[in-house]
Amino acid sequence: MIARAPERDASERQKSASGRGIARIHFEESKMPKQKTKSGAKKRFKFTASGKIKVAAAGKRHGMIKRTTKFIRNARGTMVLKDCDEGIVKKYMPYNR
Repeated sequence: MIARAPERDASERQKSASGRGIARIHFEESKMPKQKTKSGAKKRFKFTASGKIKVAAAGKRHGMIKRTTKFIRNARGTMVLKDCDEGIVKKYMPYNR
């Protein structure tokens, strides 16, 4: 006759199955969740010391042959965004205000 182990309750079965014991749930004080910064926005925009947003000129990735010399010259460096667009970008970057 084969000897059987005594029947265990559910908590003991779970403990032996995982090998590390029962998972405990820790309840902390309720905190507001962290907001996420859009990863595309942090690659494209930088903030100035006064809080304005710097952005690189558009239209300079490829196709410079067909662009006028004046366009290429005026599109050098970075520019400051207008106020109407600044609000949109600031929503994407909540911690850089």
